[in-house]
Amino acid sequence: MGLDQYARVEDGNKRAERADTEFALWLDHPNLQGWMEKQWRYTGKTGEFNNEKLYLTNELLNELEADVKETGLRETNGFFYGQNSDEYYKQRLGDADARYYKEQDLKFVSDARGYINDGYKVYYSSWW
Repeated sequence: MGLDQYARVEDGNKRAERADTEFALWLDHPNLQGWMEKQWRYTGKTGEFNNEKLYLTNELLNELEADVKETGLRETNGFFYGQNSDEYYKQRLGDADARYYKEQDLKFVSDARGYINDGYKVYYSSWW
């Protein structure tokens, strides 16, 4: 059992074939999980951040993009989070690829902005 994470599109105010579609998937990216949980808690939520939806805004995506580009996401550990894939790829492929999820995270930000700008709701969720 590990950490499965995804982003989905929900119907905002229109019907379209993209609605309720998964467009991003991560496996064992605990640093992103920690970042998202922090944002979820800022909304006043308590308890476990498991199978919960965090609706994303352009403002949150701007923060995520800045964190990914400038400092990287803060290291996060959790019992069910599995091995951090960034570390796995660092050991397997060498230091040049240590930031395995960086490009995927930035693509996610770009894709999510596009969906939001097209009138859809975008959310992040995870299951462990």
